[in-house]
Amino acid sequence: MRIERTTPRSGLSRRTRLIAVSTGLVAAAAIAIPSANAADTPTTFSSAELKSVSGSVLKADVPGTAWAVDSKTNRVLVTVDSTVSQAEINKIKKQAGDDADAITIKRTPGKFNKLIQGGDAIYSGSGRCSLGFNVQTSSGAQYFLTAGHCTEGAGTWYSNSGRTTVLGSTAGTSFPGNDYGIVRYTNTSVSKPGTANGVDITRAATPSVGTTVIRDGSTTGTHSGRVTALNATVNYGGGDVVSGLIQTTVCAEPGDSGGPLYGSNGTAYGLTSGGSGNCRTGGTTFFQPVTEALSAYGVSVY
Repeated sequence: MRIERTTPRSGLSRRTRLIAVSTGLVAAAAIAIPSANAADTPTTFSSAELKSVSGSVLKADVPGTAWAVDSKTNRVLVTVDSTVSQAEINKIKKQAGDDADAITIKRTPGKFNKLIQGGDAIYSGSGRCSLGFNVQTSSGAQYFLTAGHCTEGAGTWYSNSGRTTVLGSTAGTSFPGNDYGIVRYTNTSVSKPGTANGVDITRAATPSVGTTVIRDGSTTGTHSGRVTALNATVNYGGGDVVSGLIQTTVCAEPGDSGGPLYGSNGTAYGLTSGGSGNCRTGGTTFFQPVTEALSAYGVSVY
């Protein structure tokens, strides 16, 4: 598999990708392939060296790659999808120069994609995504969060595939770099519960590595897994690089984008961004931390 942005099932252009109303993400089953110089024993790479190596991976600009610092091995773990060649892996290591031994390569089947469709399905003029979390301002104005690659270029959002029941209009988008967007409700008659698949969402936080998490999406429903890394960066190709993501073992498929990542205790963690794999064989999925979106728009879960 290869890492890539997910586009609407309708097959329309990238700029018309939809928002996912309650869940979203991309998955990828991973097969670990240690790099030639990587060992499991602790090393002495400094945080500055690891930061430099991460910057080198970014400069190599290879689509289908994702990377984060692995605190257990004190190396930069680079996950590559099925579209990444050995020559491209060599390019990444060459870019890192003398610090190439600070890189561990993990190959995963499939392709990294951004996922559009999902959770409580939401529809734009061109496709389907998933709704992440219902949120509100201190004055009580109501909105919902979803993936930025869904809201990018989208205007009005609907609750049904026939586009007859309006939910609201896109009020903000941050993508690439980040992957979050916000939609302001204009329909006062639709229910806007502060829940995710029946779980009352009462707070937002950043999970720790190892935390068990749940995600919802309109394509594949509810699935769980665990957090494997924080501050991951994904190169979806075409200049779409997103940083600061939560990396997990949760599966996801196209249309799950924008859907919620949360804990069984009602803590909101993230919005589905993308990944590789599927919910039959498993996958790797990346999530935009929801705390960043809440802060950017001055809203809160309820």
